[in-house]
Amino acid sequence: MILKSLSLLNYKNFESQSFTFNDKINCFVGNNGVGKTNVLDAIYHLSFGKSYFNPIASQNIKHGEQFFVVNGEYDKLDNSEKIVVSLKKGQKKVIKRNGKAYEKFSDHIGFLPLVIISPADRDLIIEGSSTRRKFIDSVISQSDKAYLEDVINYNKIVTQRNSLLKYFALNNTFNKDTLEVYDSQLHTFGHRIFEKRQAFLEVFVPIFKARYKAISSGDETVDLLYKSDLLENTLEVLLKNCINKDKALQYTSAGTHKDDLEFTIESHPIKKFGSQGQQKSFLIALKLAQFDFIKTQSGVSPILLLDDIFDKLDEQRVSKIIKLVDDENFGQLFISDTHADRTEKAIKQVHQSYEIYNL
Repeated sequence: MILKSLSLLNYKNFESQSFTFNDKINCFVGNNGVGKTNVLDAIYHLSFGKSYFNPIASQNIKHGEQFFVVNGEYDKLDNSEKIVVSLKKGQKKVIKRNGKAYEKFSDHIGFLPLVIISPADRDLIIEGSSTRRKFIDSVISQSDKAYLEDVINYNKIVTQRNSLLKYFALNNTFNKDTLEVYDSQLHTFGHRIFEKRQAFLEVFVPIFKARYKAISSGDETVDLLYKSDLLENTLEVLLKNCINKDKALQYTSAGTHKDDLEFTIESHPIKKFGSQGQQKSFLIALKLAQFDFIKTQSGVSPILLLDDIFDKLDEQRVSKIIKLVDDENFGQLFISDTHADRTEKAIKQVHQSYEIYNL
């Protein structure tokens, strides 16, 4: 799959900008603040219908304007595909494929597989469990529509159940039968989500460990450990056991919406015991394993975005990453960097065609 061209209208700092891309490596260079990362985010937007860096959709509209349009033309499996994402202030975002708008954004997820490696990935280590759950969900969802639907439905029911618990507390009342309707639905969706997350990690963890070994300098042992309430009991039983607690807290305290991934190095949390270099290698291995998994599942090489990694990694690690992508297993690569010379020196190590765009 290849992104042939991109055009931006009122997107972030761009008033109007168009690019035609190389099939292999594309580098955006320039000083901080010129919009290098914004171009990568626009490409991400075309795959996921949202920004990787700013979840508030209207804030991606250029200051002082009323709308934005991101337009991408792709070659995928010998077909030409045109994707347009647009947003007008006060209206719903629209995603179109070949002129036809999607009714549900979730139908688009996975159509244009993509992986991004960015300094913002550090949130996976330092932030709470929801960030790591989103990572698991984004990887599985790119190749499993049914899983994405289950997650969407499960989260809706948790919200409804929480509203009911607040209603009970506010009105000093309780209706067991109404609550059990939600509990039954949560059990059904939650059990499927739990099983798919377990199955995913069985495949994913060995890929991740191999990637870490390839890019790290040390011999340390790393792991991803799945933490879930459902490892202890069925969700149906957990919800019954937690009912008094949930009534007091006014929210659902057990379920797959509490799942987490523990990142470890030498059996200790990497957040506390990993050096900066080890943490960076861990995150890049995680994303390259995501690339491998999605490619295997979809049969399509995802687009790979490398945002500002030259500033955040030592030369040895950058060199290893560049060499990793120097084979036919990788498809199209987009890189942002502040130094044109450094970028060109790095990509000359690989035997692929490339284009450098000075912004």
